[in-house]
Amino acid sequence: MTFQQVSEPYDAYDVLVVGGSGVDTVVSVGALPVPLADSYAVPPLYEGAGHTGTGVALGCAALGLTTGFVDFIGDDHPGTLVRERMAGSGVDFRPLISPHGTRRAVNLVAPDGRRMSFYDARDPAELRMPPEHYLPPLRRARHVHLSIMNFARFLYDDIEALGLPVSTDLQDWDGLTDHHREFALRSDLVFLSTAGASERIAVVMREILHEGRAEAVIATAGAGGAYLLSADDRTPRLVPAVVPPGPVVDSNGAGDAFTSGFLYGRLAGRDLEECARLGAVAGAYACTSRGTHTALVGPEELHAALRAKATAPLTAPPGGDGHRIPGPPDAQVSPTGA
Repeated sequence: MTFQQVSEPYDAYDVLVVGGSGVDTVVSVGALPVPLADSYAVPPLYEGAGHTGTGVALGCAALGLTTGFVDFIGDDHPGTLVRERMAGSGVDFRPLISPHGTRRAVNLVAPDGRRMSFYDARDPAELRMPPEHYLPPLRRARHVHLSIMNFARFLYDDIEALGLPVSTDLQDWDGLTDHHREFALRSDLVFLSTAGASERIAVVMREILHEGRAEAVIATAGAGGAYLLSADDRTPRLVPAVVPPGPVVDSNGAGDAFTSGFLYGRLAGRDLEECARLGAVAGAYACTSRGTHTALVGPEELHAALRAKATAPLTAPPGGDGHRIPGPPDAQVSPTGA
């Protein structure tokens, strides 16, 4: 691997995102699941930079946070698409060139905006980011967000030594797969989707909170809203969904936008409930355009929508005992939020 030549880094970062860049190919289909057939005629395909780290970085920058981003990309056409998307976005993107190429995903999107993603990770298990690449920006960060790339787990010791708060998104973790566990237990803010654990999601959230260092666990449920669990809660609290400012076109990137809105609030000193509301607004906004990370909410729009939606209180989810939380629609979520 080789270093990508970039400009001098910023003096400081509000958020440093590690890992999770890639390219999405979006295919519009008539329904999910797609009925078995030899071939389908579909509208023109969309191809562009996507994946979870890209979305969090772009979302944070659009909200005015000084944002750094370190990752591996390939010296290939998809890598060029990632670099072009980052150019002029406000994100200080500092990639390493990997011979394994840029990560890809093919996302099937239904008319109601739901999606199914097929993720091509590419990175070998032994891939590591050299400390001389990530330590300089890490030392200038207020907050670190780790995507669940395998190489990113090896940054935890340095993050803890520097005393930095860290967040992660476990995507559709079922609470069992070992790959996600270290991220779950060594992060201060843990985001995940309800899709993986389904009816066990409240149990998984409590295990993360009680066994790890998290101050809060947030599970997103698409149109069903999200659930917030902190040390002060007996059961997860429902964060009501926000009506998007336009028709729902594509849910790709909504979870990443939620994370960006939440981090924006947390870095401004907001309490967890308001952070979750900010996340819900940002996530809803992201669903109003085709493609991944193509509709990014700004701070003025975020606060205007939050004021308009501030009348709905946070309530306990159905079931009361926290053992059953309704899951999202049956769309599948990729391991990277691609």
